[in-house]
Amino acid sequence: MVNSGDLDQALQDGNIVRQLNALIVAHLRHHNLSQAASSVASATMTPLDIEVPPNRLLELVAKGLAAENNGTLRGLSSSVLLPCSYGATTTPRTASFDFSATHVKGSSKTIPKHESKTLSEHKSVVRCAKFCPDGMFFATGGADTSIKLFEVPKVKQMLSGDTQARPLIRTFYDHAEPLNDLDFHPRSTILISSAKDNCIKFFDFSKTTAKRAFKVFQDTHNVRSVSFHPSGEFLLAGTVHPIPHLYDVNTYQCFLPSNVPDSGVNGAINQVRYSSTGSIYVTASKDGAIRLYDGVSAKCIRSISGAHGKSEVTSAVFTKDQRFVLSSGKDFTVKLWEIGSGRMVKEYLGAKRIKLRSQAIFNETEEFVISIDEASNEVVTWDARTAEKVAKWPSNHNGTPRWIEHSPVESVFVTCGTDRSIRFWKESV
Repeated sequence: MVNSGDLDQALQDGNIVRQLNALIVAHLRHHNLSQAASSVASATMTPLDIEVPPNRLLELVAKGLAAENNGTLRGLSSSVLLPCSYGATTTPRTASFDFSATHVKGSSKTIPKHESKTLSEHKSVVRCAKFCPDGMFFATGGADTSIKLFEVPKVKQMLSGDTQARPLIRTFYDHAEPLNDLDFHPRSTILISSAKDNCIKFFDFSKTTAKRAFKVFQDTHNVRSVSFHPSGEFLLAGTVHPIPHLYDVNTYQCFLPSNVPDSGVNGAINQVRYSSTGSIYVTASKDGAIRLYDGVSAKCIRSISGAHGKSEVTSAVFTKDQRFVLSSGKDFTVKLWEIGSGRMVKEYLGAKRIKLRSQAIFNETEEFVISIDEASNEVVTWDARTAEKVAKWPSNHNGTPRWIEHSPVESVFVTCGTDRSIRFWKESV
């Protein structure tokens, strides 16, 4: 006679297996691997059209790995970690529509008008900015080699007329050359920076008196871009070397891709970015190519040569569902690429990038694409689905903004200028 406890366990195990099979089928289908999805569905008697949120399998694996690592960085004191509320964002909102639809019916959405105010200045050009995952802080880096850290709630208080609010909460000085890029650890009070001095530096912003880095990675090249893996255990570095450098945060080891993408890899990397689960990463290069790499094997899985004609690619970021990459280039275009097929599915026109490596970004809901028009010194917005230009606002910078960065959780963004200023944008009242 079968023990009831054994039977319950068998039923529970069977349910887990069925859920896992459904996740695998949905994962393959969402990544356009239709033949593989059909084979697995047939072998496991799983409906091919099973309804599962996009990338649910990747999200669960990422959470499991994070839990296995106990949410900490080995080798760092526990005082570096914030309370559990830091970085505790809700499940990322993914696009509720299919970007790949060629003929889109319906009118474009209207973005609310935004206004901006100057928060602070660097002593020279402000070269980069970054929001933390929960949107509570953002940092800026300048050609004056300094890093400024702002607290968003205090910024809002100041903009509401509170004369006692002091949103600038930290200033760090530890680089010998101009800053290139910044990123926040996904769960800890750690900010990393990269600069022309070939260094990646780690700052603990929970310590009010800390002015210098507690950890330094010395690369062999000018580090132009950095990006944390969602686990916080690894980071990417894009340099003047054409191949991305992958670092283990705890051992300092540097890894290079296990395969050479193509014979045309010969340009510096302008930007590197991980996808939301870390399963893929992307590089935007001066040689005009967008390259996608497997986040586990570090193999190049797709190379889109001439993505912006003969012009360099200035930025590349993933959609939250990891199905598309948004790129900008010096050919005056912003483009959306389907990762599974490598084809361009949208083109956003009307913003010129001439000298600066300006970015194209999504707003927090991915309903709109935002970039800078160097020629008119304006912030330009398109409906992400229809590719129609829906707004343009004067940047209010004395000179073209060099960088634009949007909050991941609310309708606010930051522009940084060649005029040394940092402007904070929010919806007009």
